[in-house]
Amino acid sequence: MTQLPGPSLCGALLCWVCLSAPGLAVEVEVPAEPLGVPLGKTAELTCSYSTSVGDNFALEWSFVQPGRPISDSQPILYFTNGQLYPTGSKAERASLLHNPPTGGVASLKLTDVRPSDTGTYLCHVNNPPDFYTNGLGLINLTVLVPPSRPWCSHSGQTSVGGSAALRCSSSEGAPRPVYNWVHLGSSSPPSPGSMVQGKDPATEEEGTQDLGKARNSTHPQYKFQACDEVTGQLILTNLSLASAGTYRCVATNQMGSASWRMPLHLGFQSKLL
Repeated sequence: MTQLPGPSLCGALLCWVCLSAPGLAVEVEVPAEPLGVPLGKTAELTCSYSTSVGDNFALEWSFVQPGRPISDSQPILYFTNGQLYPTGSKAERASLLHNPPTGGVASLKLTDVRPSDTGTYLCHVNNPPDFYTNGLGLINLTVLVPPSRPWCSHSGQTSVGGSAALRCSSSEGAPRPVYNWVHLGSSSPPSPGSMVQGKDPATEEEGTQDLGKARNSTHPQYKFQACDEVTGQLILTNLSLASAGTYRCVATNQMGSASWRMPLHLGFQSKLL
């Protein structure tokens, strides 16, 4: 009589069959680093996979806006039953680099990118019965936009001896612009008592700076090193007549720069008798 294998041997054989059976897991690979593409250019979102493609193979690309959960993703295109189905607001600009995407490459091409294309893109490969992994890859895309012309304003006591806060902000720009202020004044240096207050970008510390010492007296422009580059705010204290004149704010990121000029007029404080 032939002896049947014991339960432990059957379990081991079953486990070996599961591990050795081809195509039981979909492995999706996408770049780990975020992708940055200039405004108006074409983005290529690389996605590759490994599986034994069968009749039930399907691919989906979807998109989720920054700060939103993955569950809020919106479809861009589907590939199923041998057909490609673009959908949604990006349908006319979205396509596959390889169609049909059955050779292990599922990369997406998105033309004429715009700021609304910034977000997370999901490459989802589905190949039943391969359910041992989720077959999902995530790519973060940022559309690079040069700064728009900044909007400038000032507030405070704009008189000799007073203080003023100069503010500057661009409504557009990715990555977020940094800001610097330049005083387009005369070549005569400010009085030694004139101070500028803010955050020094070199040290990230709050402090004050003597304008009379900081200005290069041989050059009519002075770039304030104490400007808060993130908020675009510059605080001037103990104003003197030399503090008056035209100030220029420059917004800069890796795509370029934009600037705007703003005059600062000073008066004298009235004394009450």
